[in-house]
Amino acid sequence: MTKETTRVISAKYVSGHQLRIGFSDGVEKVVDFSRWLHGEVFRSLADQREFKRFFIDGGTVCWPNGADIAPETLRSAET
Repeated sequence: MTKETTRVISAKYVSGHQLRIGFSDGVEKVVDFSRWLHGEVFRSLADQREFKRFFIDGGTVCWPNGADIAPETLRSAET
């Protein structure tokens, strides 16, 4: 039996660097992305205008600069 990978199916801006994420397993929760805004790819997302440019692709949250975070990481993140 193959376990299906949990995927992000919806994302809505909440405030600051928080998104309300809906997952394919039915779970929905607010995730604070500020903990990941380090390093070259993620640094620009500290600017809320850039952060708000998120979209869903490949089952996770992505940004035009190429940044993304694995859906399993988002699903297991503490709120």
